[in-house]
Amino acid sequence: MASSSSFPYPPKRPGSGSFNRTARGITDILQGHDKLGMLLPAVARMNALTHACSAALPGLLDTCSVMNFEAGQLVLSAPNAALASKLKQQLPKLQKALQTQGWQVNAIRIKVQVSKFQDKSSTSKQISLSNRALAAFAALEENLDSSGRNSGLKAALQTMLNRHRNGG
Repeated sequence: MASSSSFPYPPKRPGSGSFNRTARGITDILQGHDKLGMLLPAVARMNALTHACSAALPGLLDTCSVMNFEAGQLVLSAPNAALASKLKQQLPKLQKALQTQGWQVNAIRIKVQVSKFQDKSSTSKQISLSNRALAAFAALEENLDSSGRNSGLKAALQTMLNRHRNGG
């Protein structure tokens, strides 16, 4: 593995390498390990490049990531084709911004990598019903025959009415 001095990235600026106590402890442990210690310069380089990309295109790169940067070629991953298309339109701006910061970026490629496991939104829709609507549903629930065919509907209406009356 090449040493960190051979990587074409800008030197650290004062205050840019501040770590909290936990990160410093982890870094010390990793540096003490023979094989993992050699990865730290590459990780620091990729982290710095990721921050530089995010600063150049704020918001657009929130769900994208830097996959690789070798021989002047930057490879970014995008979670879907639509975002990759938007990102592709911004590549000249990104390349210019990175070069201004001292990164030797000659080409940028985008790979679409759809994740198998996407986070499902945990937000639920909260619909508030008017008093008139609640009264109509209550009247429907009361006027339905108590037959086996209507038992599921009556139970669903009762559950909905209880939820809306209790504010939850």
